Amino acid sequence: MTISEKVAYLKGLADGLELDKEKSKESKLITKIIDVLEDLGFAVEDLEVEMEAVTDGLESMAEDLSDVETMVFDDFDEDDDESCGGCCSMLDDDFFEIACPSCGEDIVIDESVLDIGEVTCPNCGDKFSMDLVDESETETEEEE
Repeated sequence: MTISEKVAYLKGLADGLELDKEKSKESKLITKIIDVLEDLGFAVEDLEVEMEAVTDGLESMAEDLSDVETMVFDDFDEDDDESCGGCCSMLDDDFFEIACPSCGEDIVIDESVLDIGEVTCPNCGDKFSMDLVDESETETEEEE
């Protein structure tokens, strides 16, 4: 039973008592109390409707946020992040990280530098050449 239904029941009981609302102070008080209860019941019902609308909106936003998280983080591979401390996730597929044979510092290069075959280290200034060898082919040759 809702609050409004309970107030309507009380109002019916008061009407059934046939209280003289004009002469008796008590009957005036009871009538006013029931009127206030009726107003409170309507206010509570309005709040419940608004709360339901807010809850629906919040659930919709949570679903939208979940979709965004899926789009943003779906391609993120946690294994790559753990192996290099997070720096590899910033590297694109077209970039490679190699160590300078002279100073040992890591250098990030792109495919165009690989095609040239020679790299100048930005840290020490030494030039060195690179031999492009497919690691999977090397492992297969070693096994034979």
